[in-house]
Amino acid sequence: MKHLSALNKFFWKYRWRFALGALFVILTNYFRILSPQITGYVVDTVVQALKPGGATMQPDVYAGYDILVKKTIHFFSDLSFQDKILFAGVLLLLLAILSGIFMFLMRQTIIVMSRFIEFDQKNEIFDHYQQLDAGFYKAHNTGDLMNRISEDVSRVRMYTGPAIMYFINLAAVLGFSIFFMYRSDPRLTFYALAPFPFLAIAIYYVNTIINRKSERIQSLLSNLTTNAQESYSGIRVIKSFVQEKSMHDFFSKNSEDYKNNALSLAKTEAVYFPSIGVLVGVSTLLTIMAGSMDVVNGVPGASVGKVAEFVMYIQMLTFPVSAIGWTASMTQRAAASQKRINEFLDTPPAIQDAPGALDILPQGD
Repeated sequence: MKHLSALNKFFWKYRWRFALGALFVILTNYFRILSPQITGYVVDTVVQALKPGGATMQPDVYAGYDILVKKTIHFFSDLSFQDKILFAGVLLLLLAILSGIFMFLMRQTIIVMSRFIEFDQKNEIFDHYQQLDAGFYKAHNTGDLMNRISEDVSRVRMYTGPAIMYFINLAAVLGFSIFFMYRSDPRLTFYALAPFPFLAIAIYYVNTIINRKSERIQSLLSNLTTNAQESYSGIRVIKSFVQEKSMHDFFSKNSEDYKNNALSLAKTEAVYFPSIGVLVGVSTLLTIMAGSMDVVNGVPGASVGKVAEFVMYIQMLTFPVSAIGWTASMTQRAAASQKRINEFLDTPPAIQDAPGALDILPQGD
């Protein structure tokens, strides 16, 4: 991860765009987090309406809700049952629209920022290539140079864009969800989040494997690119010495090595992502079981709407938590690619200007 510190100068350059994108992420999740609370109120309203006498819910059930939701519920208290359901449905639609608008703005800031960083990084690498001497180019293959300025930079862009965006999104969703879940029912929150420590352990273990395999794949891809480039540029020599079969066998071996390593990485990720889904499913089952038992046993503050609310919280956490593996994978691949880029950027030019040299442009007729 230390290799990615070379990108800090780009984040500082686009700090305002980055900060604005982070703000949009927070606003997106804030309006999303209100939906489970409104839904819980609607479910409780329907359940109470179906009971004989139409009893009302105790005020402490909604004590942990957001201040805007509390004011909305107070406004709904004087409406009829049909009007409550109607206005609640309209409110849920408006929350979804607001969340979608800020989500669009979120992507237009952070993802566009990553494209700017990609452009700047490619220019930085190309400018450095132009300063290096002929000995450097004799020691390094053209295919490897091209791969580092194209494929490696693209992998780094996946970190500066989607990976950063999903990480901030995960932090915002977790923060809002845990905050309101704990305010609503600490015991039910414990059951809902019980499987998540196991998820953290799995992420730590798998990330180490992904990082090692990602570095190996990038190295093999450079070899494959170099082999193809040299074969194309030296095709006349290959044909003159009748080396077509040897070059074909060599390319096939490199391709097979790359394929086997890529499949090995894919198998690791294929086991990892479904495991996250299983843990999220276990969390949902534990929440429904604990919440339902509280409702049946008449625990103060328990309600069917609260169970529905917590299930929605968990479902909101499903994609961000599932994206942990993808985000971690992108980050590890970007770290491996940035390490390869830094190897060339840290290579000093053999020809250096003398201290105090004058920068004089050539002039003449």
